[in-house]
Amino acid sequence: MQGSRFAFGPFVLDPVAGTLLRNDDPVAVGHRGLKLLAALVERSGEILGKAELMDAAWPGISVEEGNLTVQIAQLRKLLGPAADGGEWISTVPRVGYRFIGAINQLGGVKRKPLPLPDKPSISVLPFVNISNDPEQESFADGLTEDLITDLSRMPGLFVIARNSAFAYKGKARDVREIAEELGVRYLLQGSARRAAGQVRINAQLVDAASGDHLWAERFDRSLDDIFAVQDEVTAKIVEALLGRLRVPPPRNRPKNLEAYDLCVRARRLMDDTPQTAREAHLMLTRAIVLDPDYAEAYRWLAMNHWMGEVHSGGPTQPTRDLALGLARKAVAIDPNDAGCRWILAYLLAYERSFDEAEAEFAKAIELDPNEADTFAALSDIAVLAGRVGEGLEHIAKAFRLNPFPASWYYLALGQAQYAAGQYATAVETLRNDETYRTSSRRFLAASLAQLGRLDEARAEAELFLVANPHFSTRHWAATEPFRDARTLEHFVDGYRKAGLPE
Repeated sequence: MQGSRFAFGPFVLDPVAGTLLRNDDPVAVGHRGLKLLAALVERSGEILGKAELMDAAWPGISVEEGNLTVQIAQLRKLLGPAADGGEWISTVPRVGYRFIGAINQLGGVKRKPLPLPDKPSISVLPFVNISNDPEQESFADGLTEDLITDLSRMPGLFVIARNSAFAYKGKARDVREIAEELGVRYLLQGSARRAAGQVRINAQLVDAASGDHLWAERFDRSLDDIFAVQDEVTAKIVEALLGRLRVPPPRNRPKNLEAYDLCVRARRLMDDTPQTAREAHLMLTRAIVLDPDYAEAYRWLAMNHWMGEVHSGGPTQPTRDLALGLARKAVAIDPNDAGCRWILAYLLAYERSFDEAEAEFAKAIELDPNEADTFAALSDIAVLAGRVGEGLEHIAKAFRLNPFPASWYYLALGQAQYAAGQYATAVETLRNDETYRTSSRRFLAASLAQLGRLDEARAEAELFLVANPHFSTRHWAATEPFRDARTLEHFVDGYRKAGLPE
């Protein structure tokens, strides 16, 4: 996205791109730290209360105040002293914090416009919660996400993924700019209000090229009819863009709205820290208790078990079996859900059931050709199979459908670039703030080692081992779903050069 950058001392902060540079070199700032720094810098000289800062860094999540203290301390350590020897961030006792120092606001860096696809292209922007209750924010988000899912299942449409759509949440932007940045022609905008068992939804479809409204409608219904309203909105959009109705296979809908709310909140925590992974686990487990036939809750719980163990050093066999069982149950409940299919496919590949995995990936793409996560996951599996060119194509498609993706996309891209021998490009990718985390540092270390930058490689390897003290190259090679000996040896060679343990 387009936006202002801020220069102070030797630093340049780009909140939109998610980067902090010191003398043009990237500074490894965590996602939460960057959000806090942006909030402080954008209102330099003002006192920001602790609650306001916590909301900026942990939107929609309840966290203890100690988390804020830790993040501020880490920021101070990264920034070092200001030119006058003082601190960039001052503490206002019992109130909050203030950024002090001269700020020079720079112009934004304009992203290269993405070409329009050869089919009608659309992004559903986050629906605005217009109720007086901030707790209804997850309801509006869930409505947005469900409309994205429903539209993306239409083969005649090109639909931008959820992560990229939500990059615009809470931002007042010109529709032409948004459409240009996402590479789409049409935008769906709307608002939602839920109260006293009733729901009001306003939706409008905009042609960003002309600014014309193609369709707009208001829906006042009982809350029990919310999924019927979603189906109706989807049908209206498809009819406006394709000129005729196309009905995809029916989706499994939750029968309990509390379970639905829990699932919406949990899936926002899936690609974050071990702490939020545990929080998501509790939400998803509760959702299944409330609605035992809710397929989406099972598929996210399957991935939650998998990722929880990855955070802890790698899935154990019992955890893999549990995750696979949950994924199979999700598909059994809703065989028409592409998300359930690709998660099952991914887990099957790690069990080396490659034929079944490929069949599930193919079915996922057939059900939803716009599901960006499918292509990102498929890239990982293709690279480890030795089909590196195919892996690069898959991850490129994932980024096109999801221009502002979750951090694991960058990890998959960096892995594919390393496998292709594009070491310098891999370093650039893997030092992107969105993925500069412990799990990706092994690939960064290997890329640096192959470039002969051994000191940097070993420093990255040491950082990786801090969070993964039990890592061994031998165990990693034995548990990853490799199908090509040369590709495996290429990765092992990079790990050895970087000094990772055998």
